[in-house]
Amino acid sequence: MKFPTLSIGRFTPRYPIIQGGMAVRVSTAPLAGAVADAGGIGVIGATGMDPEELRTEIRQARQIAPKGIIGINIMFAAKEFAKIVRTAIDEKIDMIFTGAGFSRDIFPWGKEANVPIVSIVSSAKVARLAEKLGAAAVVAEGTEAGGHLGTDRSVKDILPEIKAAVNIPVIAAGGITDGKGIAEMVRLGADGVQLATRFVMSVECTVSDAFKKLYLQSRPEDVVEILSPVGLPGRALKNKLVSRIFSNDAPEPENCRECLKHCSQSFCIMDALVNSRDGYIDEGLVFCGQNVHRIKDILPVKTIFDRLITEFANA
Repeated sequence: MKFPTLSIGRFTPRYPIIQGGMAVRVSTAPLAGAVADAGGIGVIGATGMDPEELRTEIRQARQIAPKGIIGINIMFAAKEFAKIVRTAIDEKIDMIFTGAGFSRDIFPWGKEANVPIVSIVSSAKVARLAEKLGAAAVVAEGTEAGGHLGTDRSVKDILPEIKAAVNIPVIAAGGITDGKGIAEMVRLGADGVQLATRFVMSVECTVSDAFKKLYLQSRPEDVVEILSPVGLPGRALKNKLVSRIFSNDAPEPENCRECLKHCSQSFCIMDALVNSRDGYIDEGLVFCGQNVHRIKDILPVKTIFDRLITEFANA
C-alpha cells in the first residue's frame, strides 16, 4: 500500500502524517521539529502560550527542521486567539490548525499572509462552511480523539461523510496509533492522518516522565470523558482530579488568568494541564486518545515514523 499525496496550500510533506498540536506545552518545539524533520507536519500547541513564548518555540522548531513543515494549533476558545494567530503569521508559520470553536476571521488573515488555514471539524456541515470560507484542508476528528471533543461519533462514520462533502483535503484524526490504523483511514478516503497520543510517547515530547508513565500503565477502562470548563467534553485518564470532577468536588480556580473567552470555572483547566505536564499527576488533567492503552513504548520520533511506514506498507 502506498501513502496518498497530501498537499495543504503550497506544502506537500514527504508523508501525510500530521502530529496533533497538544496544549498546554505538550507539543513544543522539540517534538514539532522532530516530526517535521522526519517528513511529517510538526505542530506546536500554541494555546496557553504568550506571544513571545510562541515566537521562541517557532524559531526553535525551525532550527531543528529548517526544511520541514511547521504549524501551530490554536483553540478558538482561547481569549488571546487573534494575538496568537497574528504572532504565528509574523513568524512565517507554514500553516495554522484551529478548532474548539469556529472562527470566520482567521480565513482572510491567512489569505492575506498566504498561510493555509486548516479547520478541525466533526461534521460535514462545518467542513463545507470551512471550505466555503477558504480552508486549505480540514481535519475530520472523531470521538476517539484526546482532549476537547466536538462529537460523540466515530471518525470511521464522519470521515466518509466529510470527504463526500468537500473538495479540499480531508485529514482523519481520533484513535490512530499505528500504521494499520493509518491504512484503515486511507481506505475510508482520508488524504492524510493526524496522530497526537502516539507522539506524546516519544523521546522528544517534553512532558514529565509521570505523564508518560500514566499512559504506559493505562487500560481501556481508565479512559473517561469529563466536562471541561471550556464547555466541551474532554477525554482524559482517570486520576484523583478526575474523581473530584466526577464528584463535583474539583478545586475552585485561584488567581484566574481569564485565558478563555467563556469558562464555567468549575475548575481551572490551565492549572490542571500545566500540573500534569510538569508531573503533578494527582492535581492534573491527563488528556489522551481513546486507544492510548495500545501504546507500550517510548521511542524517538524517527523510530516512530519508521514503524508507522512499515506497518502501513504491510497493512
